[in-house]
Amino acid sequence: MFSLPLRDDALLRPLEIWHAEEFGAHLDRAREHIQPWVGPAFVTDDLAGARATLRRYAERQAADGARVYGIWLAGTLVGGVMFVDFDAASGSCEIGCWLEPAAEGHGLVTDACRTLLDWAFTTRGVHRAEWHCRADNVRSSAVAERLGMTLEGVRREAWAYGGARHDKQVWAILAPEWRARS
Repeated sequence: MFSLPLRDDALLRPLEIWHAEEFGAHLDRAREHIQPWVGPAFVTDDLAGARATLRRYAERQAADGARVYGIWLAGTLVGGVMFVDFDAASGSCEIGCWLEPAAEGHGLVTDACRTLLDWAFTTRGVHRAEWHCRADNVRSSAVAERLGMTLEGVRREAWAYGGARHDKQVWAILAPEWRARS
């Protein structure tokens, strides 16, 4: 297992099935805050659901697809980043994130996403990385901007939540743009 320092007392590590109890406790702290912004299958409400979510990502990673990483601050899981989709053969991926309120405002997600993007572009040879978020998720859009992504468009009413339809932004950065920023 690896552990990469992000800053101060923050670490990025793989989030694996054996973290299910810790992941479940984290979701208990974060659930209401992140539920409007992430997919409904991700936000579980019991240990079996936490384990199932982590198992889905483990199976996808084993097939060289999606994968998930946790962010630990002072030894506590406070959020994470992921490849929502990862397709090396087509040269594309989508990254995403989530964070509990107590950990916001420290640049942890931006730093962790930079790590994922750098790996995708330099190690795996991906050509295009996307970021999808609800158009009213200002914090998420700000991360995409800090990563140097370009807002390519808005998918109108593509995000269903709470009985309403919300617009979804699609951001992206290409490998040559990433290399130029580094």
